[in-house]
Amino acid sequence: MERVRSIVQTLASLVTHLPPLVQVALAALALTLLAGLFARRLPFLATLMRVGGNFALVVVLALGALSYLRPDPAFDEVLPSLGFASQSVVGGETRVPLSSDGHYWIDGKVNGTAQRFMVDTGATLTVLSRDAASAAGIRPDPLRLPVIMRTAGGPIEARLGTIHSLRAGSVEAKGLDAIVTGVSSGVNVLGMNFLGRLKAWRVEDGVLVLTPVSARNVAP
Repeated sequence: MERVRSIVQTLASLVTHLPPLVQVALAALALTLLAGLFARRLPFLATLMRVGGNFALVVVLALGALSYLRPDPAFDEVLPSLGFASQSVVGGETRVPLSSDGHYWIDGKVNGTAQRFMVDTGATLTVLSRDAASAAGIRPDPLRLPVIMRTAGGPIEARLGTIHSLRAGSVEAKGLDAIVTGVSSGVNVLGMNFLGRLKAWRVEDGVLVLTPVSARNVAP
């Protein structure tokens, strides 16, 4: 009995540290499974539990998709209250909580245009989709050799361009090399050539902390 109680306490502790939407998804699954226990004795209650659990799962999936796609900037003000990561500037440092999808997503400005980046410490260079580069007025340099990128769909050829200014929270990098992919709506990636411009970067309790070289880099 004591061992069972210890296991339950451990599981409860793990669940409380999960993102809110993951907690809701687990609760919805539990509700759907419990509905099966009441199916014979209380069919009406079982039906309500099953419908409620399925509805909650649909809501979780919809909000998860919105947090990734973010079709409108207005969602940036709503998603944090639902447990999604939201970056902030504290004491001159930019702090980016781990997103519910397991990645760090940073809202930045490329030559003044708003773009969203996934942080990838395994990427040497920053990567822009074709649409993002076009919106920022970045054109691939025809004098620079193309690079080959390996994707899930196979290798693709991409060109190199230069970002005049990439600002993210309290830090800014100028004259930054970037790979411009041929994919129109691909994911923008913040690579090590941006992180290398910082005074320091680290992860504290699941939060990515970016420290600018000087206070003069702090965005207004």
